Amino acid sequence: MSQLDQTPNEETPCEPIEVMVYRSPRRAETYLYLPRRAEFDTLPEALRQQFGEGEAFLDFVLDAQRKLALVDAAEVLRALRTQGFYLQLPPRQDHVPSAP
Repeated sequence: MSQLDQTPNEETPCEPIEVMVYRSPRRAETYLYLPRRAEFDTLPEALRQQFGEGEAFLDFVLDAQRKLALVDAAEVLRALRTQGFYLQLPPRQDHVPSAP
């Protein structure tokens, strides 16, 4: 079996994808990555309801070597290929302020 016949996974590199990144108007620091030609209508209804009508934020060609601020590019590529989208949530705030 050639590498072209394999399904992308942890071991095989992913081909670059043209992506659009949308910012949620409802949830701070929440972004949705979609293939550039994808339609919001194709997303699961629950996701569309929670995310809101996304505001176009950024578009670029994503490849596995690209440095992203909070997520691994290869993880985003895998999600785009398997789910059709990648939802980036805000970083967890593990720090709990101490009582005065």
